[in-house]
Amino acid sequence: MLVKFSVAIPLYNKEPHVKRALDSVINQTFQDFEIIVINDGSTDKSAEIVKSYSDSRIRLINQKNAGVSAARNRGISEARSELIAFLDADDEWTPDYLETVRRLREKYPDAGLYATSLKTEFIDNVLMDKEKELRKVIPDEGLILNFFKVNLKDISHKDIFYTSSVTVPKKIFSEIGGFKTGYWWGEDIDMWGRIGLKYPFAYSSKVCAIYYQNVVNGAAYKKKPVKGHPLLETAKEALKLGEVPRGIIKDLKEYMKFVEMCTAKHNAEAGERDLAFKLLARSDIKLAYKKILLSTIILSVIESNFPKFYKFYFKENIFAENKPQTQFIKRTG
Repeated sequence: MLVKFSVAIPLYNKEPHVKRALDSVINQTFQDFEIIVINDGSTDKSAEIVKSYSDSRIRLINQKNAGVSAARNRGISEARSELIAFLDADDEWTPDYLETVRRLREKYPDAGLYATSLKTEFIDNVLMDKEKELRKVIPDEGLILNFFKVNLKDISHKDIFYTSSVTVPKKIFSEIGGFKTGYWWGEDIDMWGRIGLKYPFAYSSKVCAIYYQNVVNGAAYKKKPVKGHPLLETAKEALKLGEVPRGIIKDLKEYMKFVEMCTAKHNAEAGERDLAFKLLARSDIKLAYKKILLSTIILSVIESNFPKFYKFYFKENIFAENKPQTQFIKRTG
């Protein structure tokens, strides 16, 4: 018998958090679901916590560590439902998440993605401070027709959804493929971009998920340079093959520059500044982006050469009040 939702939870060393995630699914107001936990080679007691549950709807699948994309792809292949909801093992849902997504599905059966708003430690509601122009393209509840345009409207990139507030029909993955493996940076954004090139998104601004960054084994603050962003490869290939709808081309190209800026910013924070300097020299990069990169370069130099000064005067005094806003990646599995 098919279930309404398959909930895919990638798991890698989340012992302090996985119970919270599981309980948030079990406590949903809508109860027609299965939970697929993909244990991606955890070395702590995460799997034991999952095994302690007697709920027959929970399946634990063990595999060697292959990364979060491989774990999510395994969850997709094992899913018994047409609707696959993603939840990271250190996040949680509010009790009405699945009920909200079910309503979106009934209203917008042809959407390629269903998502709700969320809150984090740093942002109570990501739509509260959105300007009127942005609210025009982000409905309280309805269809988002241009994913790239929505994300370009706010330079701070307070995303209107994250992986843990997303549900995707299984047939979509059959059409466009799974999450790209070999990346820990931007693999989720790449997936949403690939879907957004072909389908509208059904969205509710109701907060139905909680995204945690201050967690063990987290990559939100992982300082490791990356070679590139998978969405750039996807976008370049789609443009080359003429697969981008005419009305989206301009926004996609500008969004690619935004992605380049975010990648350069991340690398500069990790001590690799070459990409940031290259973007600073390009005439097609927005001044606002260059200001962000220049500020990041200066702070990274201070941090590298004067770590005590940086920690006291910047990280503790300033950034404690202004948490990172370019929350462009999720965590690794």
